[in-house]
Order: sequence, then structure tokens, then C-alpha cells
Amino acid sequence: MNDFWISCGHHLLDRNDSGGLVVTDEFLKAYFVRPELMPPEDACAVERRLHRELLAEPRRTVAASEVAGITDADARENWQFVLAFRDLLLRHATLEAAYLALVRAGSVHLPPLFVNQLVHVILRNALDGCEDPFVLRAAELFFRTQRLMLHENAALLGDAEVIGGTSPTPVLSLMSMLGAVHDVEVEVLDEDNAAHYWHRSDQFDMGLDLTAGRRGQAALATVMTRWLSHLLGIDVSIEPLTELRDARLTWYVGLDTDATAIGDRLWRGDALDEETNGRILGLYRLSFADPALVLEEVGREPIYLIMAMSAQKLVRLKPQNLLTGLPIRHLEAAT
Repeated sequence: MNDFWISCGHHLLDRNDSGGLVVTDEFLKAYFVRPELMPPEDACAVERRLHRELLAEPRRTVAASEVAGITDADARENWQFVLAFRDLLLRHATLEAAYLALVRAGSVHLPPLFVNQLVHVILRNALDGCEDPFVLRAAELFFRTQRLMLHENAALLGDAEVIGGTSPTPVLSLMSMLGAVHDVEVEVLDEDNAAHYWHRSDQFDMGLDLTAGRRGQAALATVMTRWLSHLLGIDVSIEPLTELRDARLTWYVGLDTDATAIGDRLWRGDALDEETNGRILGLYRLSFADPALVLEEVGREPIYLIMAMSAQKLVRLKPQNLLTGLPIRHLEAAT
């Protein structure tokens, strides 16, 4: 079996009997040795002691006053964020449960770096055993910003960091601690080079063809299906569409901020101008295997999923929208 995404640190975690990821001391220590938290030579005694003691006992209680005693403001902020993230993981039985609690809270007070890393490792668990590089490359959209590259009427996506675009998402992986350098060349994934994905999966340097009707869109549908099954324990089918014609948007989910705004306009019956319509990258129809899960007011009406890019041709999926935006009667963690 091929391994992939070593950089997410999945090998540092345990699994419970239900298959959920259980935090370990080794996983926590990987955060404490990140460059942002390594005390420099001129670090104060408080910061040095905190770092030393957490490496020895990564679960130990840290008082707010202790962090407040760190002299350097940037270091103090870094410690506040990483300890808030650590405490979130320690409050819950699994990383999946921690993520669900985070997104259901309605507001996320952690930097995108931590949320994306959590999605990365949970997806690695949800896709464990997957042997389809197209599905794995499509899954990268869940935790890494993409940039659209148009080529001969094809919609090609490349990692925004790798191709040099401006991205708000820092380098995510534990590989950054090892001094890994990304190759800026983007090779679009196809049948001929698909086997190369396995040894390049942590470089994020392969492009994805997301043109309507091609394999990339079907692969993303598979990722969304696995995501919902793993986190909510629900069975759905998700069908890629080439266009949304004469559809009643009784219920829709925007897979990103731009798509949500577009869906709102379509729901109100507004006509889309050419520029806005051109930013729609994907349309999907979702149906539930068990109709009893669906809210009564929706019934058997199809649920549509909309994916779009920003005016700057960036794609920033929000996988939490799938978990919180569907019309289901109750949401319980499967793990």
C-alpha cells in the first residue's frame, strides 16, 4: 500500500477502536519544535523554561499568567495560539471530534494554519488506503489554497504557494521543519504521470484539471463523500454537474466564500453577469442514502453544492461548510 502526506504527521498519532485519531505526546512535541516556538538566543528565561518543560511534559497545564510573562510579543502570541490548539485537541477524544467542535462553535479563533493542518491529518485518516492519486490531489483543495491556470479552455489548478501566487495560508507541513524546498514546476496530473504522485505528495507541485466533465471533478466528489462519511457517519452520493439549468435551489451549500455569495444570488433569482458566472468552477448534486436524515422542509429536493474562485482566481475551499451547511436533522461525530 502506498503512503502519502507524511508531512501531516499522521504516523505520530494513534487511532481509537472507531478509527478516530487520538493525540499523542509525540504529535504535540512536533508543534513545540517548530521554528516559531524554538527560543532564540536572546529569549527570556520564562520562554526558555516553558519550552523546555513542555518538551518534557507536553500535556502539562500552562497558566495564562505564565505565557503573559514572555517578554517578546511575537513569541507570546505564538505560544497563545499553539497552546489554544493543544488544549482543543486535549479536550476531545479524537482529532475528528475536536475539529467538529471547532467548526460547530460558529467562530474559529485559531489561525488558518492550525485549522488547515487539522483538516490535512483528518483527511489523511479518512482517505487511508486510497490508491487513486486523482482523489488525493483533489483532496489537497480542502487544506491548501489553489490558483486557477487557464490553458486551452481547461480549468487547471495549481497550489498557490508552489506557483508563486499570494496565499494567506503558510506552508503547512511538518516538512518545513526539515528544511524541505518545493520545486516550483507544476506538472498537471494525468494518466501517464499519476504514479509520480506518491513520491511527490508532500511537495504539492502537481496540478489538477478541474474542467467540467473530466476526472478531477469526479475525484473531488469522492473526497467530499469520504469526508462526510468519516466525520458524520452519513452515506451520500455526490454527482458532478456540467451546468445548473432550471434548477430550484431549495437548499445549497457554498463550498467557499465566493460560492456562498453566488448561491445567495441564485437563490434570490438574480441573474449572474458574465464575470460572476465565469467564477463558478464546480457544481454538484448531493442526495442522501437515508432520506429520514433530511429536514422535513427539504424533503427529497436535491441539495446543490457550488464551488467558485475569487476575482483573483484563487480557490479556498471551506470543508467545514459541508459539515454545518447540509439540511440534516442531527450532526454527531462518527469517531
